Amino acid sequence: MTVIVPARNEEQALPACLASLIAQSEPGFALGREWELIVVDDHSSDRTAEIAQQAAQQVGVQLLPAPALDPGPKAGFNGKTNACWAGAQAARGEMILFTDADTVHEPGSLSRARHEMEKYGVSLLSYSPRQLVSGFAQRTLMPLIFAELAIAYPPKRVNVLEDRTAAANGQYLLVDQEAYFAIGGHRAVGREVLEDVALARNIKRSRRPIRFRYAPDAVSAHMYRDTYAMVEGWTKNLALLFASPLLLAAIRGLVFLLIVGIPVVALVYPFLTSLQRLLLAFVWLRGVWFFYARVAKSNFSATDCALSVLGIPLFIYLLVRSYLHVRIRRSVNWKGRSYPTTGH
Repeated sequence: MTVIVPARNEEQALPACLASLIAQSEPGFALGREWELIVVDDHSSDRTAEIAQQAAQQVGVQLLPAPALDPGPKAGFNGKTNACWAGAQAARGEMILFTDADTVHEPGSLSRARHEMEKYGVSLLSYSPRQLVSGFAQRTLMPLIFAELAIAYPPKRVNVLEDRTAAANGQYLLVDQEAYFAIGGHRAVGREVLEDVALARNIKRSRRPIRFRYAPDAVSAHMYRDTYAMVEGWTKNLALLFASPLLLAAIRGLVFLLIVGIPVVALVYPFLTSLQRLLLAFVWLRGVWFFYARVAKSNFSATDCALSVLGIPLFIYLLVRSYLHVRIRRSVNWKGRSYPTTGH
């Protein structure tokens, strides 16, 4: 197995990620013999390369610099796909795991993932990590987004070869090397902003099975270190992840008005009859039940799910913002670079 970590300006997250990966060595699965670790530095301006170089002093770990990106709107790669493809060229393992620098891996999870892939006979195994959040904005917003993702990309459909639904999470993507290169790997999806979903789609179109699941037993991830990065990241992705972002924004807005508005109406209009109050209470309870039954699919804590109603306005704002960037302006920004998008 080869583990590839593409990293750009990840000095905060990378040490914990590398430590958790290096600690995966166990009898019959030793680093430097049964598996190797490649960190690809994507032209970082912080201490990312230095941190990776220190880890590379250990047998089985190496640091590679990502090739220079071609300039202009017709470039064949974006930053991440370029780094992943460079790492894949150097990989020697029969399986390749692409995992982000913001992940932390549970003990023994690499060997368990290898066995899971073999057990189910799939060409691609992708895990949705346990998401770590900090700050009010993340705690209220992230459950909303991951609930919608769970509904839009249900594993029970993704894992059926005959179903066209395809999904993967680039934070943890284990792929059979032969299948990866047969479908062109990251080179074939080089300009895709959602390269993980595009790669899964190509694997599935080649009539190779894939497996996708929520895996808190294997990996966790802290996607965003601050609110600015979170806004930039979801602006890049939301209008690509969801087919109708404006419709989704409108529905979430109506739900928010229902949950917040009905109690306000009951307070402002004290002359309502008992029957009217009973009807309002019924509608409100149905709305609350609908909302929280949906958010519960996010796999976040009960507290974060309870708070998530307060994140609806931010979710609506990001859906609209993403639509404008992705489908109108056809350009998104990420980590100091601008990438063209094709929209839907």
